Amino acid sequence: MLTIHAAPLVLPAGAAPGTDASRTDAPGADAVTDAPGTDTAVVDGAVLVDGDRIAAFGPYEELAEQAPGARVRRWPGVLTPGLRQWHPLWLLRHCYHPDPREADELGEEPLWGEKVAALGDLTETRWSGSVRRGVQRMLRYGTTAVASPGARFRDPLVATAVARSGLTVVGTTGAPGTLLGERPDLDPFAEGYDLHGTVHAPLSVGGRADLAVFDVPDGTALRERGAATCVATVLAGRLVYRAR
Repeated sequence: MLTIHAAPLVLPAGAAPGTDASRTDAPGADAVTDAPGTDTAVVDGAVLVDGDRIAAFGPYEELAEQAPGARVRRWPGVLTPGLRQWHPLWLLRHCYHPDPREADELGEEPLWGEKVAALGDLTETRWSGSVRRGVQRMLRYGTTAVASPGARFRDPLVATAVARSGLTVVGTTGAPGTLLGERPDLDPFAEGYDLHGTVHAPLSVGGRADLAVFDVPDGTALRERGAATCVATVLAGRLVYRAR
């Protein structure tokens, strides 16, 4: 099934060479802004998804003409490639993500350090539930890829949860050398800093359809407010998170 995800399209600086969205001689190029060193913006942008792959991206009108029968999802804010989380193992195995049934006692935010220690020896079943909930929380921040040495997880609970989620596992080449603050942040921008350092791959025709939507007016606001503004995450063409 063809789906058009429509919203102002923001791509990392220099991440879209050779695509219609970045060619100044392409039809609709007047909809594109791309100053040196800045993110590429397609004001009335869209991504055409065919199954789990990107069929095209660029100005919405061109994609609508190309696929007149496609389902159209119009999103508030901006549309970007999916994001990469540098520290998934820490977030999933050193943080405990409370079950909603534990909210009255433990709250809703991840617990770490002394608060995790205060829970005592957690059973594997309880840790397994925490890891699954942690993965779901990552999806709420536009995360579509997680990094691990060798692009694999040796921890069986994490490996199983990540594989079932469909998240891409990538290597740690280029990862920050130290963590910011006392622990990693669910927001990938905390370590990636800007869109170029945070997306796990540029959009490409034929590439996997990993997208994120953020309720902000532009790329500048996204860098300032971060991935907590995420309202939708598309993983391999599937809508896996949508804010209510």
